[in-house]
Amino acid sequence: MRTTLNLNDEAVEAAMAVSAGRTRTDVINEALREYARRKRLKGLLDLRGKAPWEGDLDALRARS
Repeated sequence: MRTTLNLNDEAVEAAMAVSAGRTRTDVINEALREYARRKRLKGLLDLRGKAPWEGDLDALRARS
């Protein structure tokens, strides 16, 4: 999908310096995927302590 964006040149160059992507498009797509991944993980962290735990932690540790 083509989209016109006004991007901060310094931010894009900094991202390109640390990214494996070779083009601006690669770097921006990688950044968007990483942003979405982090938001999903934050959503999981927000559930911390809200789900009841039923189990035997010692038995789980002994399974190895």
